[in-house]
Amino acid sequence: MSTTVTRRSVEQAIQPRHRRRPPAIDWWMILAVAGLVAVSLTAIAGATSSDIGGNSSYFVTRQAIYALLGLLVAAALTKLDYGVLQGARRGVWWLLIISNMSVFVLAGSTRGSHRWISLPFFQLQPSELGKALLVVALAGFGVEFAKRVDDPRVTARLLGMALLPAAIVALQPDLGTALVYVAIVLMILVACGTPIRHLLAIAAGGLTIVVLVLAVLPVAGINALRPYQVERLTGFINPSSDPAAATYQVNQSLIAIGAGQRLGRGEAGASQTGLDFLPEHHTDFIFAVIGERWGFVGAAIVLSLYALLLWRAMRMVLLSRDMFGSLLSAGIVAILGFQVFVNVGMTLGVMPITGVPLPLLSYGGSSVLVTFICLGLLQSVHLRAAHPADAAVRARVRI
Repeated sequence: MSTTVTRRSVEQAIQPRHRRRPPAIDWWMILAVAGLVAVSLTAIAGATSSDIGGNSSYFVTRQAIYALLGLLVAAALTKLDYGVLQGARRGVWWLLIISNMSVFVLAGSTRGSHRWISLPFFQLQPSELGKALLVVALAGFGVEFAKRVDDPRVTARLLGMALLPAAIVALQPDLGTALVYVAIVLMILVACGTPIRHLLAIAAGGLTIVVLVLAVLPVAGINALRPYQVERLTGFINPSSDPAAATYQVNQSLIAIGAGQRLGRGEAGASQTGLDFLPEHHTDFIFAVIGERWGFVGAAIVLSLYALLLWRAMRMVLLSRDMFGSLLSAGIVAILGFQVFVNVGMTLGVMPITGVPLPLLSYGGSSVLVTFICLGLLQSVHLRAAHPADAAVRARVRI
């Protein structure tokens, strides 16, 4: 006996009446992103108005262009089926390695660092792009090794795939971004279901390395880090130890944030920024600018926007239709969450100064574009979770 199934009955099978279909785009995430970009442009415009003589809008104009380009890239990635990236995991990982190695040949020296490759109208920082590449690669390999997650060799292999590029980035030197790479692999290992004994072993190994680098090796006359890096990593413990040099930045940041009090000092009264006492006020210490100009209320609003963004990103981990999408989302949560935690912490004097930018707020083309790439991938995960392919559903319906 054959049953005739009408088009309407198929549609009912795809989308039951009692369930409301979620929107294709996560508008709450869009709201958080729009708010953060608006704060960024406003803060940079005020903080850098006198930085470039004769061109008060230099930095804010470029930041606006980066945000617009990032929005276009994110829109394109939203339309992309993120699943196709899983098959490209090996190529993506090699692109990560080669691009980060290329700076030693193609990049000029800036303050003793080799991080930026000069392109027309733009300076590319491969280590920033590497954040997104590493997430894609590790998510793909995480799915490949999912059935052997209890094997310590799998844990070691995934860890090694992140530590190799992290070591290359640390040699540039860019210790802050190298730490972001470590945060990514740890988050993906947790999301893969890595046994707790493996994670504890990694934590013990990491602690041993820190003790060796900061305490044991220097006593033996071996300096794995440059002196200024050691000062930055340890200076936050006692901010008043060297206020004229090693801890100058964190002290000026604390003064700026404290001066803002509840409602801020406004643009006219923000002396720390206006008189250039606060170094890197449009990049690493943009949060201190917000604290001085808009006070506790302004800083709280910014942190609330980040909380909203992270909540929507973490939601994608559970919402995803497959493991690759979940791991992809988990890695992006690690990027955003780690950078916000470390950057805000270092401006408040409770975390080491590592040069980690504040996502969407700090000035910088590579950082802004990579953040939008990550947001576009999250929206792609959301779109395909909210509206799975009709063909896949119809395959389960007998016609």
